[in-house]
Parts: sequence; structure tokens; C-alpha cells
Amino acid sequence: MASYKESGVDVEEGYRAVNKYKDHAKRTMIPGMLTGLGSFAGMFEIPKGYKNPVMVSGTDGVGTKLDVAFQMKKYDTVGIDCVAMSVNDILCCGVQTSFFLDYIACGKLEAEVAADLVKGVADGCVETGCALLGGETAEMPGFYDVGKYDLAGFGVGVGEKKEMIDGSAIKEGDVLIGLSSTGVHSNGFSLVRKLVPNPMDPFIIDGKDTGKTIGEALLTPTRIYVKPVMEVLGKYRKAIHGMVHVTGGGFYENIPRMYPKAKDGKKQLISIIKRDSWDIPPVFGELIRRGADLDSIYNTFNMGIGFVLAVNAKEADAVLKMFNDNAHKYHREDTPDMKAYVIGKVAYAEGAATTQKEQVIFE
Repeated sequence: MASYKESGVDVEEGYRAVNKYKDHAKRTMIPGMLTGLGSFAGMFEIPKGYKNPVMVSGTDGVGTKLDVAFQMKKYDTVGIDCVAMSVNDILCCGVQTSFFLDYIACGKLEAEVAADLVKGVADGCVETGCALLGGETAEMPGFYDVGKYDLAGFGVGVGEKKEMIDGSAIKEGDVLIGLSSTGVHSNGFSLVRKLVPNPMDPFIIDGKDTGKTIGEALLTPTRIYVKPVMEVLGKYRKAIHGMVHVTGGGFYENIPRMYPKAKDGKKQLISIIKRDSWDIPPVFGELIRRGADLDSIYNTFNMGIGFVLAVNAKEADAVLKMFNDNAHKYHREDTPDMKAYVIGKVAYAEGAATTQKEQVIFE
């Protein structure tokens, strides 16, 4: 008679993995957690004091960036990416994520690899200030190739309804402040992998070998913007009219998402972007050197700006200064410090501006 282990599922390895997960999850314990890993469901208490609380959720995965991690045999940073993709989306409403859950799927479970993935998730949760409340590990032999994992997750935050940021307050003349990315983040990797078939190639900048592989540069984790943005919102919330997480689709697909759709007879709000107003990370120069299409690159990658805020012009200088003055507080050893730039302004379109590309104009 066939056993579960003979079918390809090793429950003992699963138990080992879960025990390793628990050690990482302990680092994320925050007030409000009512259960830990191992329960059938996670429970989190809504903090007291809200008059009209709104739950805000976001979900995402790491995508094909995982393939670079597999080739490099480095698994402890993509978990940060997994958290970042959801918590940065939730942040666009002006809300900090309260708790996060992850999902790992594989063909054959290796407890050490899975634990490294969860370590990254826990690192991302600690950086966000949210709890790792639960998750799922699914071993599916014959469905996923041995050695391949998928990683996804979702987060939930809570905020006061009257304080939600939904873009409705954005107006002509608002200043666009961009926060620097750490590199490619977690989008566009189907193109990246075509341009970089061997991530073990040396990473060259201006003709000089950096001593790193390009794979190491590509695995730089996605920046988590939650703490610096929430700090600014604590002082200037009314001045922040809209926010954008620059993910798949780059500038053209994401920035227009914060603008309300123009009503009949009204002009559409658009973004005027100053093309040379920020520093572009060298990894993008390498992708261009390898053949990335210059006509569509801003429609694929973040190009060095991972988060954008539409700010009342009167407070824009103060907001910019607060971001840059506080950047050192959020330093990570494996990423460059965050910088904030004025990258453009909000204007009215001269024409209909019905497409996304018509709503982002570069100067």
C-alpha cells in the first residue's frame, strides 16, 4: 500500500519547517495579536479608539524574481519582497498594515529553504511593524518542479474612514514627490530574465567590476516605505492628497491610478514628470545596455522611483525635507538609503487624456 511519503509528501519535513517558522514569527509579535502560528485561523484585535474603522487589504506575490533566487541559491530576501508588495499597496490609502499572512507552494519541501523564505517574510514584517499572523505551506509533488517554490501573501490594516487617502483631494499644482527605489524591486522580471540569462555574470558599472554579480544586484529587496511615509502622514496627512506604489507597468500604468476620473465636461488631471530630477540606480543602466527597450522602459520598471506622493504645493518643501532628514532612521545594510525628490507636478490635460500614457507627460 502506498504511503503519503511515497507519493512525494514528507510530513516530517513539514513539521520541521513549521518549527523553524515559529522562531521567525516570534520576532513580529505586536499588540493586538491573539493567536500565533499553528492555529487554524489567526486573530487580531482592532485597536481601540477608532470611531469608524476601515479595513484595508492587499495581496501580491514575488513573481519570476524567484527564479533569480533559485539560480543564486539565495532565499532570504525574496520574503521581504513578498511583504513589501502588499504593505506598500495598503500604504497608498494612508494605512499601516497590522498583520500579514504568507503562502508557500513547492514540489518538494526542504525545511531550510522554506525557513529562509519565511525569515525574509518576518524581516519584512518587522520592518513594516506588522505581525506575521499565519500562513500555509503546500507541498505538491508532480505539480511544481523539485527545487521550485512560489511565494505570495496578503496583509490587512485598519484606519479611520475620514482619514483615508483616495486621491479625491488631488488638484492642479500639487507637487509630485518621489521616493527612491532600491532597484528593480519585484516587477518586470520576465523581461529581466530574458536580458540576464546568467545572474552569476559580474555586475559592471561604468565599465568597472563592482565585485558583485548582477544576480546579487537584482535580489536587492524591495524598499518598504511604510514607516517613513506614516511618520510624514503623522504631521502632514492633510497635505498628502494621493499616493502611488510604482509596481508592474511602471510610471505610465501606476501614477494615473491615484487620479479621480474626470467627470463630464471636466479636464483630466495628469502628471508632468521632470525626467532628470532623480538618480537612476545603475542596475537599470545595465538592463538598457543589455537591450531593454528605451521606448517602453518607463512602462515596465520603476526606474528608481518606487513611491510617489501628490502633495499640496505649500507644504511640499517641508514634506521633502522631513523625508530626507529622517532617511537615516530607516537604514538597511543591504540597500541604499532612501532619498526623496521633487519629480514633477499635477496639471490638467490639454486634451481628453483618455489613455494612461496620455496622463504621464515627461519633460
